[in-house]
Amino acid sequence: MVIAVMADEFLKNELTAQGLNEKVRVEWLDKPAFIKNALCYIDLLFTPRTERIQVLQQLQPALVIVNDLTGTLNSLPNGFVRINGWPTFLKRQITEASCLDDTNKELAEKIFSAFGKTIEWVPDVPGFISARIICTIINEAYFTLQENVSTKAEIDIAMKLGTNYPYGPFEWSEKIGLKKIVELLDVLALTNSRYKPCDLLITEALSK
Repeated sequence: MVIAVMADEFLKNELTAQGLNEKVRVEWLDKPAFIKNALCYIDLLFTPRTERIQVLQQLQPALVIVNDLTGTLNSLPNGFVRINGWPTFLKRQITEASCLDDTNKELAEKIFSAFGKTIEWVPDVPGFISARIICTIINEAYFTLQENVSTKAEIDIAMKLGTNYPYGPFEWSEKIGLKKIVELLDVLALTNSRYKPCDLLITEALSK
């Protein structure tokens, strides 16, 4: 089985955190390109630009899986699969994904099992489930910091000790990327104002 994956070194390591089936050949790419006999293309570097989507669409009928948290399947060609491939989320054994075609679901599950992962099919909404929650927590941490309640270090320690999270909200935000967090919060805020990003978070994201 041949799988083409567009990834940087960090995301490559996260995708293969559980290992790789020895019967699978992975072609690692820095941009979409046709690979002979590829059963699937996984674009972990996906950006929702028209040009990128058109190139990926030309690779069908191979299965196309994209790391897309701000959009939905309605904005993508038929047959695409969305996953949560954000840093720190991708290395988990369970991968959040959305798909409208049961046949593609079966194939996607087979593909991810080659990486030692299982897929959890979730509603096709921006942010899926876990990224929505973590971004909300990060946003609230920035509001707390903005109001001078505590410091970044103290808030991180409190969250790790109090909730047993692997990272504190500020530590987590640096690993994910502040711009990604603001982009998702902006999308979520279009339908619910409680997701409006904190001014301090926006300022720090713009400074990166």
